[in-house]
Amino acid sequence: MMLKIKFAIIALLIISSQNVMAQSKTIQGVITDPSGFPLPGASVNVEGSKNSASTDFDGKYSLQGVNATDKITFSYVGLISQTITVGTRTTIDVVLALSTQNLNEVVVAYGTQKRAKVTGAISTVGSKDIAAVPITNAESALQGRAAGVTVVNGAPGSSPTVSIRGLSTMGNSAPLYVIDGVLTGNLSGLSPNDIESMSVLKDASTTALYGSKAFNGVIVVTTKKGKKGPGQLSFSTYVGGQAVTKRYDVLNTQQYLQYAKDLGSDLTARAAEFGNINTNWQDQIFQTGLMQDYNLSFSNGTETSTSRYSAEYMKQEGAIINTGFERYSFRANNTQDIGKLKVGSNIGVSFSTINPERSAGGRTLLEHAIKMAPYFPIYNANNLGGYQGPSAIDGNDAENPVRVANLGSQKINNLSIIGNIYAELEIFKGLKFRSQVSLDYYTSKDHTFVPSFQDGSYHKQAFSTTNETNGQGQTIVFDNSLTYKTTIAGKHNLEVLGVITKIDGKSQTLAAGSRYSISDEIDQLRYNEGSLTSANYVEKNIGYIARINYDYNDKYLLAVSGRRDASSRFGANNRWGNFYSVALGWNMAKESFMENSIFSTLKLRASTGTTGNDRIENYQYAATLLTTYNYPINGGNAQGVSMGVASNPNLKWESKTDRNIGLDFGLFEDKFTGSLEYFNNKSSDILFAVPLAASVGSAGGGTQIQNVADVKVSGFEVSLGYNDRKGDFTWSAVANLGTSKNEVTGLAPGVTSVLGGPTARAGLENFSRLEVGQPLFYFYGYQTNGIYQNQAEVDAVFGSGQTTIKPGDIKIVDRDGNKIINSNDKTNIGNPYPDFTYGLNLTAAYKNFDFNCFISGVQGNDIFNANTFDLKGMNRLFNASTDVLDRAIVVNGVVTNPSATLPRAQGADINWSSANQRYVEDGSYTRLKNIALGYTFSGDAFKAYFSKIRFYVSGQNLITITKYSGLDPEIARADANANSAGIDLGRYPQPKSVIFGLDVTF
Repeated sequence: MMLKIKFAIIALLIISSQNVMAQSKTIQGVITDPSGFPLPGASVNVEGSKNSASTDFDGKYSLQGVNATDKITFSYVGLISQTITVGTRTTIDVVLALSTQNLNEVVVAYGTQKRAKVTGAISTVGSKDIAAVPITNAESALQGRAAGVTVVNGAPGSSPTVSIRGLSTMGNSAPLYVIDGVLTGNLSGLSPNDIESMSVLKDASTTALYGSKAFNGVIVVTTKKGKKGPGQLSFSTYVGGQAVTKRYDVLNTQQYLQYAKDLGSDLTARAAEFGNINTNWQDQIFQTGLMQDYNLSFSNGTETSTSRYSAEYMKQEGAIINTGFERYSFRANNTQDIGKLKVGSNIGVSFSTINPERSAGGRTLLEHAIKMAPYFPIYNANNLGGYQGPSAIDGNDAENPVRVANLGSQKINNLSIIGNIYAELEIFKGLKFRSQVSLDYYTSKDHTFVPSFQDGSYHKQAFSTTNETNGQGQTIVFDNSLTYKTTIAGKHNLEVLGVITKIDGKSQTLAAGSRYSISDEIDQLRYNEGSLTSANYVEKNIGYIARINYDYNDKYLLAVSGRRDASSRFGANNRWGNFYSVALGWNMAKESFMENSIFSTLKLRASTGTTGNDRIENYQYAATLLTTYNYPINGGNAQGVSMGVASNPNLKWESKTDRNIGLDFGLFEDKFTGSLEYFNNKSSDILFAVPLAASVGSAGGGTQIQNVADVKVSGFEVSLGYNDRKGDFTWSAVANLGTSKNEVTGLAPGVTSVLGGPTARAGLENFSRLEVGQPLFYFYGYQTNGIYQNQAEVDAVFGSGQTTIKPGDIKIVDRDGNKIINSNDKTNIGNPYPDFTYGLNLTAAYKNFDFNCFISGVQGNDIFNANTFDLKGMNRLFNASTDVLDRAIVVNGVVTNPSATLPRAQGADINWSSANQRYVEDGSYTRLKNIALGYTFSGDAFKAYFSKIRFYVSGQNLITITKYSGLDPEIARADANANSAGIDLGRYPQPKSVIFGLDVTF
């Protein structure tokens, strides 16, 4: 009996196992995108289990142990996930559609819109293009990738200078940045790895709803969100180095000593005192800096909620000693559907530390390096502080740049919190109410400590100094909106939007400094020998917004919007501003006569509208008083009260009228794509700080903010694209070109011209000029025409004995022919704005290999190379360019080397005391911005652990083609002001870099 029972149990187990084996099977197939392109690294997951797989490079997958009743979810980042019940199939091929936003929608003000219905000028850069170039700041992703957008990078940690469609204002010309609906001033705290897309809004049809903030265009950033499907963990990292390889050719010690003799100083014994060394000061300030980045993210989603969390650590050592940038950033994006209510939040937090390029005496490190005598050693243990610098005997007051950079420290610590919380309720079908509160909060601490030192008799400090500036600010924006969408009779599509927005901003700064004469070890602020100042402001803005979008059957499009704004930066009589836009569009490709044509997209659009600008300092309309002003009374000083910065109660909004015509097209199912744009913008009542006469008596500053100018900006933009996604070898190309021309068309009554530019100094007086009929702040100076070869040539121009100019001096063109060289002979000697900018992006893939090549450039701009003034001015004894060895040599009143292009040393003041053509150079360049080669690993050994693993190597700025003699033609401004555009005062050059990276998805 027992034996029969055992056999029965064994038989039952065998039958059960056979049934199980019969139900379990292997599923295989291929996953592709809508174009048929295989998707490597796509996720395949059996719902409710840990049974999963991922596709190889050819998009193929194999999943074992699957039952007929199982549901399999197929997902890929950026595409819509699919869930399929297995049933009787053993092969399941899946085509994953592009997400609605990626395929049909673009981000616009206060929402999204189908691409086919967009009537304004918008350029979009996606996450793939952003990820293609390892960058530390998100703004750089737009360089050369969006037509009409100019991006100029600077030192590590600094925000790039970005302009959209040229310069339309003379104050703050930066665009508005909107991160997930949060208004902010830059993207410094945002990791490029977190960006899904960046949309550049260029015309009034797309920017008017942002009112006063959108005068210079808008860059809307959408960060990556969680997607429905199984959780996905991703890790990426890169490491590399960067360096500046170009140098100015300057005199070595032997050449310098001879040059000094020619200028009347015999420094042979002085050089021997230091051992006749030859220090290359440029080599001493440049270094190879290490770059590293680590990014970790996790995203998942269900039918009712999505979430994504990310963290990044980035560190960049600068190409100049003791400069660098370090950032920790964290982001959390969440959504939750609760019936008809949707709530969500987008929060980003970053902590950063900047080691800025330090300066001294109003000169950059590069200025000191090219001026410093080569016979000095870097260090001298006998000097206080341990460095060597010049004394009176050297006749050279350049400072030791290594000491300036390394002695003591300067650190800027920043905290940024940018985020929002929102709720959206569907009141009934088509009608939604959304309420959102956004926060942009920051703190900043700039701390500098310099111990006592003495390099020589020129540069010394008998005490340590500590200076600290603390800043804190926040902007809170409340948005409440109603949106109604409906379709009437199946063809009339209507969307109505109404928004009330309120902006509350405030900030405060506290600056303190002190000296300590006893010790160099105490880096603390003290009350004795100290200074203390503070300031704060409150800013308020309220706006009422309305927009109507209408289209008939997706063919004929109409968009109308209006906004009424009030700004606390203007007085009560001019506080309100009204802005509007009207746009029309025609989707010709949807007409019956276009059926079966080669055009898959063909849309004509036009728009006009206004935006406003209030970007000036707060309280400029109100009078202020200074209580620390001294008056001479009875032979002594008496403390009294004086007018501070000159007020202007009649300040009013800048306004700009935009006009745009565009054509979008696509051929052969959008295999070829493109867009053409023409714009003509007119700015009126531009705000600018106008210099005042000293007789006005403004002790707080010699300028007054006024509405002084009208400006016209016009240009064309072209974008072209091609995609080939068939076969083992695939490739695509995207090219763009944008032109921009600005011209001053009017000035306020009584104003004939305005001068601006960097802080005035010898040879570099304010030479950027504002004048009707000319570009904004063109270079204003003397034209030159060679060198006077003999006294007869001089007398022929000026007459005998009528000038201090002698043979060997520069020929200044006497434009008015009166034989007197003065300011009446000055003219336009250069335009800092390019005729056009361009970019070309090439991508290709062959099996497991991928390739990217990105080229960008500018054409037709001029650069005022102030370094040339330092190196070739020869007005006093500094180190100089090797070109001075071929300067004009005068013997008995005759130039003995007539081919010389440089004047005689220490010649007439006119050679160096004023801006002239000698210092203006062509700033055009073409740059290989990025080149990268990657390889995605495949095979069973990798599929068992990774959805995707990719290794790549890339190089940035490796090749630059330019005629500019400076270290880097990528020049924006000498300082933060738009009126110093195109002036190179020793700007931080863009380094070359090589990076090795790894992308892993689990």
